[in-house]
Amino acid sequence: MKTPYKNIYNVLKLNRFIVLAVVVCTLLSSTFSVWMVFNTNQKALNSAFAINTDGSIIPLKVVTQKENFRVEALAHLDLFHNYFYNIDASNYERNLEKALWLGNSSVDNLYRQKKADGVYNRLLQYSLVQKVLSIDSRITENDGAYSFTTTTIFEINRGSIIDTYELVSTGNLIMVDRNFPNNPHGLLITNYFENTLKKISDES
Repeated sequence: MKTPYKNIYNVLKLNRFIVLAVVVCTLLSSTFSVWMVFNTNQKALNSAFAINTDGSIIPLKVVTQKENFRVEALAHLDLFHNYFYNIDASNYERNLEKALWLGNSSVDNLYRQKKADGVYNRLLQYSLVQKVLSIDSRITENDGAYSFTTTTIFEINRGSIIDTYELVSTGNLIMVDRNFPNNPHGLLITNYFENTLKKISDES
């Protein structure tokens, strides 16, 4: 008994259907893969990740991260200016040592210049009290780099005379490893410079 042959046109139709189905599935799969890669990339660009204490990964939005950076940057600048300018004969060494942890060599160079100019000797000799009254910092971002301008109002108590000054200082901020308690915010002041210093008032 002869084996009946299938109609050649039916076989070709079936083959064509299978090929088209494979091509369509491949296109859909490729399109889905491209979309997944693009979506993952977008999420990665808008997110940062931190490791929780239990080892889990916590996604942090860049917007939130920038907001947190500004809060920490303002706190860092407030801490530095308090340590560097809120000094008297009893605490200046301790405060300046803490301030030097918060900045790079530009802060250290300024400290050495003040020391060479006899600023701290006069503090001891005349028992001066330099007290910070207010600190106002403005932070600017430019292509991921952060700069600041800080206006510090402080007074110098000379016993019978109290002079009030306004100091405008500038610099940059970079992120470094946190070092508690020396550098709790993980930031470092660079290119620090005292731009202007003017007397506001004096009291006698």
